[in-house]
Amino acid sequence: MGMPLDPRASGEFIASCAKDVSINNQKMCELATMLADVLGKDEYGMRSWKGHPLHPDRTDFATVDWIFVADTLNFSFWGENDNKFGVKYNGKLYTGYWSLHAAIRRALQEEVNIIDPKFYAKMDKSEFVHFLRSDTSWPIPLLDERYKVLKEAGNILNEKYESTFVTCITESKSNAVKLMELIVKNFPSYRDEAEYEGKKVCFYKRAQILVSDVWACFEGNAIGAFTDIDCLTMFADYRIPQVLAYLGVLKYSDALTTKLQDEYLFCNGDREEVELRGCSIAAVELLKEEIKEKLSSNNATKNIKVNSALIDFFLWDYQQKHRRDVQKVPFHKVRCIYY
Repeated sequence: MGMPLDPRASGEFIASCAKDVSINNQKMCELATMLADVLGKDEYGMRSWKGHPLHPDRTDFATVDWIFVADTLNFSFWGENDNKFGVKYNGKLYTGYWSLHAAIRRALQEEVNIIDPKFYAKMDKSEFVHFLRSDTSWPIPLLDERYKVLKEAGNILNEKYESTFVTCITESKSNAVKLMELIVKNFPSYRDEAEYEGKKVCFYKRAQILVSDVWACFEGNAIGAFTDIDCLTMFADYRIPQVLAYLGVLKYSDALTTKLQDEYLFCNGDREEVELRGCSIAAVELLKEEIKEKLSSNNATKNIKVNSALIDFFLWDYQQKHRRDVQKVPFHKVRCIYY
C-alpha cells in the first residue's frame, strides 16, 4: 500500500469520505471567533504549557528526556465505571494524563532517575510497577505494554542517540516534520497508522505531541526553535473529538451516537474510530485557517501566531476546565498504545 498520507492529508481524505462523522462549518466559525478573541487578548498562548504545575519547570537537556518519557507513556488513561488510576504528589491526587507526570515527579523525588534511558532500558518489571504504582484501587491500564515500549525506547536511545532524545532533535536540524519522521521511523511504538477506504493513513498523535511539547516547554527557543511547527496537526486522541462534539463542531450519526452512549469498545483502526480522529484533524485545520483570517484582519492582532498545536493545547485545557459539562458528550473508548 506504500507510504501513508501525512497527518494533514490523512485528515482531509478521511473527512471527505466519512460516513458517521461530519464537520459543522457554522459551529467551527463560532469557535474560531471565540479562539481569535482569546488569542488576541493574549489570554492563552505558548506560555500556558508551563503554567501547569506538573509540567517540567526547567529548560535544560534533562527536561527534554523527561518529556520523551512522558510522551512515550502518554496513552490510554481512561477508567471504567469511574475507577481511575491515580498518583498522589505533594498531598494531591492526580488522575488521567497528570497522573503520569505526578509519577515521574514522585520517582525523581525518591531519587529514581526515571528520565535516564540508561536506567529505564535496564529497569526490571518490579521497578517499573513500583514507578507506576497507583494510589487508588485501580491500576494503570496497559501496564505490560507501557513497560515494553519504554524499555524499547530506552534501548533505541542508547544504541542510536547517545542515550538522550536531545541527539534526535539535533539530527532534525530544528525541523518539526523531520523530527516527527525520525521518531516514527526509529521508535515503533509511535507508528500510529491505519487503513481507510483503501489508503494508508496516519495520525502520529504521540510523535507530534512530543515535538510540540518540546516546542512549548522551550517557548520556541533554543532546542525548541522549530522553524516549521505550523506544519504539524492537532494530536488525534479521544478527548479532542469529545470537546469538538460538545462545542458542535463535530456531528455524529445516530448509529455512532448510540455506540458512544453504550460505551462500545472500539478497536484501533475501526472505521468509526478512524473517522473520529481524522475528522478532528480536518476540523482543527479549518479552525486554524479561520482564526488566522480573523486575526490578520485586525492591525492589533495580525502578527499573532497560531498553529494546530496551540489550538489542541487550548481545547484540551478547555475540556479539563469544563469537564463536567463536556462529559455529557461521551468519548470513544479504545485501548491501544497510540493515544
